[in-house]
Amino acid sequence: MPGSAAATPPPNRAQYAAPTVAPAFRAAPTTTTPLPPPPRPPQRDLTPLAIGAGVVAGAVIGATIADYRNQRRESVEGGRTVYTEPDRIIIRDPGGQTYVRGNDLYRFRYGARDIRTETVGADTRTVVIRPDGSEIITVVGQDGRLLRRIRRDPAGRELVIIDNSYRDPQSVGGFYVDAPPPVVNMPYDRYIVDAQEASPDVIYETMVAPPVQRINRRYTLDEIRYSPNVRMQMPSIDLNTINFETGSWTIPPDQAAKLQSIADGLNRAIQANPRVVFLIEGHTDAVGNDVDNLSLSDRRAQSAAELLTQQFGVPSENLTSQGYGEQYLKEQTQGPSAINRRVTVRNITPLLNGGQASLPPPPPGTAPPR
Repeated sequence: MPGSAAATPPPNRAQYAAPTVAPAFRAAPTTTTPLPPPPRPPQRDLTPLAIGAGVVAGAVIGATIADYRNQRRESVEGGRTVYTEPDRIIIRDPGGQTYVRGNDLYRFRYGARDIRTETVGADTRTVVIRPDGSEIITVVGQDGRLLRRIRRDPAGRELVIIDNSYRDPQSVGGFYVDAPPPVVNMPYDRYIVDAQEASPDVIYETMVAPPVQRINRRYTLDEIRYSPNVRMQMPSIDLNTINFETGSWTIPPDQAAKLQSIADGLNRAIQANPRVVFLIEGHTDAVGNDVDNLSLSDRRAQSAAELLTQQFGVPSENLTSQGYGEQYLKEQTQGPSAINRRVTVRNITPLLNGGQASLPPPPPGTAPPR
C-alpha cells in the first residue's frame, strides 16, 4: 500500500543487538501508478560484444555524467517530472521522491553470438544466443515491465529465472510497498557485510542467507527495486573497495581484481541454485544534484554487473541492477564521502518467490514462449 517509510539514522554499530532498522527514506511517493518504461535500446545497440576484446565495463570509456546531462530532456507526465536520457529515465514524483529506470538488456551483449528481438502479441521478446547454443530469453510487456527471463539450454530445456508476471492480491499501486522496517536479530556486520573485511566464506554465507524475517508474499521486481523496507529483509554486502572517479562509472582495471571474492561467491551460489537472482545496487554521496546522482549510481551498478560477467563469468541472467543515488547515505553528510560511494550486492530470490527455496513454476497461462 502506498504511504511513507520511516526515516531514521543508521543503527549504532556499538549498540547493535536486535533493533528495527529503517532506511533514510526522505519522501514517500505520491503517485502509485506504474512508472514509465525506460527507453528501448535500438537494435544497433544490442549487437554482440566479445569479452576480452578491449571492452571496459562502463560502455563509453571516459564518459562522465556531464555528457548525459547535456543530452537529458525534461517533460511533465501525469504530474510527474520525467528526465529522459538516451538509455534511461529519471522520474520525480510530486512529493519529491525520485526513481531511475534503466534497461539491463545492454548487459547481455557481452559474449553473445547473436541477439534478436521480435514482437509476440503485445510483448517484446529478446533472445540472446550464446556460443554454446544456449539462449537467454527476456520477455517485456507493452508497458516496459519485465515479465519473464528464461534460460534455454542447447537441448531445449528451459529454466525460468525470473517470473515477474505474478501479481499478489495484496499489491496496491504499481511499484511501491509501504512495508514496516524489518526487525533484525543478527550482528550488524553479518547483516550489512563489509566486503573488504569479510572472508570469502562470510561473503558466500551472506549471499545464500535466508531473510531476516518471514516473507509473507511474493514481490514483483519493481516492488523490490523501489521499496526499501522490502529489500532490507535480505542481508547485503557493501563493496566499498571500488573507487570511482568523480562523475564516472568506469571501473579502472586496477580496481577489477577487488571483485574476485564477490564473483567467486556469486558463481558458487548460482551453481548451487541456478535460479538465484542478485540485485546489484549503486549509491553515491550527496555532492551534486539528485538527478545526476541517480543516473550516475545506476550506471555504476550496471558497470559492476557487466564487469562481473565479462571478467569473472558470472551469468548475466542471474543479475539485475538498480541505482539509488544519494537516497540511502551510510554517513549522514552532504559533503564528499567515500563510504557513501558504494556498490551493494543483495540476494532477492526469496523476495521474488515469497520465501521459498526455489522459484515456483509459472502460473497457468504464463508458460514461457517458444
